[in-house]
Amino acid sequence: MKQLLTLTTLLFLSTLQTPIFAQQDIFIEDSIERLENSRAYVLLVAEMMPEENYDFKATKESLSFSENLMHIGYALDWHSQSLLAGRESRDYTTDTVYKPANKTKEEMMETIDTTFDETIKLLHEFKPAQLDDELDYFGLNRSKRQIFMLLADHITHHRAQMLVYMRLNGLVPPRYVLFQ
Repeated sequence: MKQLLTLTTLLFLSTLQTPIFAQQDIFIEDSIERLENSRAYVLLVAEMMPEENYDFKATKESLSFSENLMHIGYALDWHSQSLLAGRESRDYTTDTVYKPANKTKEEMMETIDTTFDETIKLLHEFKPAQLDDELDYFGLNRSKRQIFMLLADHITHHRAQMLVYMRLNGLVPPRYVLFQ
């Protein structure tokens, strides 16, 4: 009788885990879809800005259009590869991969596209059980699920600056795209 109770309890508990993991899998799938849409929108914005305006800054303290674009790549790489996957962080002050200096518009766009590829590949391989793992994020205790959300948030923040820069240069930004 004791074995039957134990077996019944285990079976019951195992049915609870499946919906939880299914929801987490959906969260990861939704995050991937959002990044794929965001990539398309970021690249469209980057394509529409003429290369001669890539150095444009709204104020002298602001990042330029190209610096915003490359900062999206750097932060995407850091949040995904370092925070989610545990790779050692690039040093922003010495890193040249994500600095716009001596890069053409096309090279910057290729770098961003590749970074999105690498991030999306990582998320496809990410285990749902890791979403609740916690880490230090600038002195705050954050879960990896929150890092997923920060990925999208950060891209939106800098892309919005790029859209304003387009307007300040007399360009009409591309229409807003949902789910990105």
